[in-house]
Amino acid sequence: MTNKRKPAAPKASLLGLGLDNTDGHKRLTTGEQFAIVGGSAETHDRMTETVVKTFEELKTRGKPLHKVEPNELAEILHKSTPR
Repeated sequence: MTNKRKPAAPKASLLGLGLDNTDGHKRLTTGEQFAIVGGSAETHDRMTETVVKTFEELKTRGKPLHKVEPNELAEILHKSTPR
């Protein structure tokens, strides 16, 4: 009897890393396909908003993260970043 495994589904994740924390708080926000680590409260909130809007746009386009080309993802991230 052979034990055949299903091929693993493609995986992709986004990582946001904030380096401007000076208040000593450790900030970590995770989701199914992302992790946001560190940063000041303002930076962390901004990264979180960017990621949420990015995944909303991907859903609107009907594309999972692992199927988006890097250039398209960069455009979506840029568009999703709060000004």
